Amino acid sequence: MKNSQTLQVGLGDRSYPIFIADGVMAEIGADLATRDIATRYAVISDDQVAALYGSTLMRSLEKAGLQAELITFPHGEASKNLQLFADLCSKLAQIGLDRKCGLIALGGGVTGDLTGFLAATYQRGIPFVQVPTTLLAQVDSSVGGKTGVDIPEGKNLVGAFYQPKAVYIDTAVLLTLPRTELLGGLGEVIKYGVIRDPDFFVFLEREIDTILGLQPPVIQKMIHHCCRIKAEVVAADEREADLRRILNFGHTIGHAVEAASDFSIIHGHAVAIGMVAALRLAVADGLCKKQDAGRVAALINAYGLPTEIPAELDRIRIKGYLKIDKKSIGGRVAYVLPTGIGEVLITDEVSEAQVDAVLNRLG
Repeated sequence: MKNSQTLQVGLGDRSYPIFIADGVMAEIGADLATRDIATRYAVISDDQVAALYGSTLMRSLEKAGLQAELITFPHGEASKNLQLFADLCSKLAQIGLDRKCGLIALGGGVTGDLTGFLAATYQRGIPFVQVPTTLLAQVDSSVGGKTGVDIPEGKNLVGAFYQPKAVYIDTAVLLTLPRTELLGGLGEVIKYGVIRDPDFFVFLEREIDTILGLQPPVIQKMIHHCCRIKAEVVAADEREADLRRILNFGHTIGHAVEAASDFSIIHGHAVAIGMVAALRLAVADGLCKKQDAGRVAALINAYGLPTEIPAELDRIRIKGYLKIDKKSIGGRVAYVLPTGIGEVLITDEVSEAQVDAVLNRLG
């Protein structure tokens, strides 16, 4: 696609491109028309995103001669459930989608996860593409093929690994993103610097004002860097057997905080809290210097993200969610703990007393 930065997620015959550009939404139809993906599409989007960008994407598809229907659902994490999943399956059947058809996920992480799971299971698997409209989805959830829904017992406990055929990232849509959602995406951005790239971490320290000001060249560079790291990790470990687990930095306690708040704390903010918790565990265990941990916490704070669990949040409930975390094996919870900026290790050798100490200190 013209004027776009392009990356490739290298997975052999399931490899796919990531396109990053300002205004790429209007070019998606023309690009899809050149690819042998599907004969017809259903665009899945929540009601808020559909109102903002549904017509732009549908015009792009129509202009390229592609047949498509727009299907919407109520926005919010509460929609990421098995009942809505079943309702959407029925809707796809009612409009006559078959195995030659495909899906387009237009929206944030909820839409991408839900649409990906639909694609993985409807007709035993149909193709889909990602059009992420939040910063969090652009730098993280739209790449890598993790799909799924929540159940009352926990977040993302039902799902599948299922890769998209392409990812189209339009940086212009970030101008309409609510501030709290933008900051939530920056929580995932900071994660990449801590787990993999100290130079990128320095870039994030240096460019705070331009990033918060959504300066296009800097934003595109930032997103490209995050996607490159994610693509490298996924190509090396698609199904999270080893290396890919580093992407869970901040997510273990973060997911528990998110669920215990009944999702009133959004994902990226919960991850920021979870990263600070993991840093404190690492310092207490002698794995990470206080200076490095303080530097990460300072950057999280500088981007306007929370670092403490709200005092009113039930710690017992948080621990309950930790015990059923999808990353736990044999009842042992795995934590991603930094050993410095740019390096982490994965361990299940964290005692309940250590977790209690961190949970009680946070907030």
